[in-house]
Amino acid sequence: MKRYEYLENEATADLAVRSYGSDLQEAFANMALGMFNVITPLEGIERKVEKVFSVRGEDLGELLYNFLEEFLYIIDVENLVFSDIQVKFTEDMQGLTTMCLGELLDVNHHQIGIEIKAITYHMMSIQKSGDMWSITAVFDI
Repeated sequence: MKRYEYLENEATADLAVRSYGSDLQEAFANMALGMFNVITPLEGIERKVEKVFSVRGEDLGELLYNFLEEFLYIIDVENLVFSDIQVKFTEDMQGLTTMCLGELLDVNHHQIGIEIKAITYHMMSIQKSGDMWSITAVFDI
């Protein structure tokens, strides 16, 4: 099973990503990995620093937005990128805790890709088909 894919011709001047998972937690984690992979290839990110954070949302769409927005904040403020992300939802599905492993982004060590400026609600979808989940999100680049 592929973890994520980039959707060409779906969002002009933006980046559309679709992630997959056998459960919603895995699909959320894979969306974040798809985001980090465009910033710098995942295979170049060592697992040196652990970061744990929690977010909440009124519904799954807001929760996804807040989850991805927190990663943008961490990149901008702490300059951290991650290659291992684990997600655990609260019982009410309105919150989640994330444990991430990664390292400081270093232009001398990492290949620098695309800068993500913002998360959008445009085309956002969270769907279950059979026993698979898929998430579509668009990033302003």
